[in-house]
Amino acid sequence: MKNGLYIVSTPIGNLGDISSRAIETLKNSDIIICENPKHSLKLLLKLDIKKKLIALHDYNEDIVIDKIKHDLNKKKYSLISDAGSPLISDPGYNLVKFCINNNIYVTVIPGASSLISSLQMSSIPINKYSFYGFLPKTKKNISEFIQTIGDSKMTSVFFVSRHRIVLFLETIANKLSDRKIAVCKEITKINERVFVGFPTEVLREFNNNPKNILGEFVVVIEGKIDSKQISKKTNLEISNVIRKLLEKFTLTDTVEIVHKFVNITKKELYKMALEIQNEK
Repeated sequence: MKNGLYIVSTPIGNLGDISSRAIETLKNSDIIICENPKHSLKLLLKLDIKKKLIALHDYNEDIVIDKIKHDLNKKKYSLISDAGSPLISDPGYNLVKFCINNNIYVTVIPGASSLISSLQMSSIPINKYSFYGFLPKTKKNISEFIQTIGDSKMTSVFFVSRHRIVLFLETIANKLSDRKIAVCKEITKINERVFVGFPTEVLREFNNNPKNILGEFVVVIEGKIDSKQISKKTNLEISNVIRKLLEKFTLTDTVEIVHKFVNITKKELYKMALEIQNEK
């Protein structure tokens, strides 16, 4: 191993996900830079790795860099986060930037990522997506944030704490009720679950079972779909369903029923239903 910085991915839950290369890198490192030494120590002890640990946070990153800058070319440093791939909404950006700017060797040992794993399991298109990190903390900021991504045609993905997951679902149900979402919980852990559907459906799952709120969450939101993308065949199928429902239900109830199963706004469905009703 060369002297320099090694960005090492650790498991996000299941210990079996750590690679042999990651283990070898950590074993051969002189120093390991981590978020929470107490948390990282649990993993390292299971791997029978004993190294000097340096805590790295957003508020002390410059201080840490200043302390080790003269040794980065002389020793092997590994950078890990509490779980998963470092730098993804975790500290370390300034450290990597410093190394690159000063011609210090930097490489990455890839591995688990809750971001990528959630996208893979979401059943939502992921050919184009935007990652926003952690959800804002206040109700007002969450509402404004949801508003900003409302017009995006790309899939949106971000982290949500258990303290804000219900508030988020309530907000998204009010503002983007026609978007398909996936709420991924405790990925690779024993209580792993993925809730997929429209916001009101997913919110119902959380309201019906308080245990669902426990854990860590990655949320994936479908991008805005242009009404022109909806095929004529799909429109015909929906029209046929609306026509049958109108024989038994009111216009409003018909729109509510159909809206639960299709990714079309209530406004558009109401217009379709009204045209069909006026045919009679």
